[in-house]
Amino acid sequence: MQRRNFQKELDQIILENQRNQKVPTLLLHSCCAPCSSYCLEYLSRYFQITVFYFNPNITDPDEYRRRVLEQKRLLARMPVQRPVAFMEGAYEPRRFYEMARGMENLPEGGPRCKKCFQMRLSQAADTGEKNGFDYVTTTLSISPLKNAGVLNAIGEEETAGKQICWLPSDFKKKDGYRRSVALSREYGLYRQDYCGCQYSREERERARKDRLSEKNCGDGGCTGQKSVVN
Repeated sequence: MQRRNFQKELDQIILENQRNQKVPTLLLHSCCAPCSSYCLEYLSRYFQITVFYFNPNITDPDEYRRRVLEQKRLLARMPVQRPVAFMEGAYEPRRFYEMARGMENLPEGGPRCKKCFQMRLSQAADTGEKNGFDYVTTTLSISPLKNAGVLNAIGEEETAGKQICWLPSDFKKKDGYRRSVALSREYGLYRQDYCGCQYSREERERARKDRLSEKNCGDGGCTGQKSVVN
C-alpha cells in the first residue's frame, strides 16, 4: 500500500480553500507551546485558529500549570497572520489514569500512548463539532517521536460521521520541527523533556540514571571495578 503524504494532502486543502476564497475555522489541539509555535506561524496564514489545550495526560498539576501558562505566553507574544483564540479543556488527570489502567508498565510509544492520543483527539473532535469549527487537527505530528500515520488515522476515525473535518498533517515536514526549536529559542519557551504523564517521567528518570551509570563506567567508576596502581 502506498504511503500517504499528509503534507501534500494539507497543501491541496489549502489550495482549494484559497480558490474558493475561504478562510476556514480550525480547532488546533496543542500538546505544548513549543510544538504549537511553528504550527501557528504556518497555519495562521490559511485558517482562523483557536488553540485547544486539552492534556489530562500531564499528571503533575504544577507541570500542567507551567505548560498551559507557556502556551498563553506564546500566544500573547508571537506575531501571526491572523489573531489566534485560546480554549482550555477540563484538566482531569483522573481521566488519564482510568484510560491507562492495565498499561502502566508499557514503554513509551506503545498502546498506552495510542490510547492517550485517542482520548485527546476524541475530545478535540467533539469540542470542534459542538462549536461549529470547519476543521480540527493536532500539533502532535511535529514531533520526530510521533508517528504521523497513527495520529492521522485516529483523527479521521474520531471525526467520522461528525460535522467537522479532520485536517491531515505531518508538521515535521518542511523543516517544521527545526523551525519549532528555533522559535522556542527565540521566545525562551520551556521545552519539557518528557511527554507529560507519570509513566513517561519515570521512564525519563530511568534513562538518565542509565546514562549516568554508563558515564561512571567509562570513567572507571563501575561498582566492583578494580583500580590499577602503577
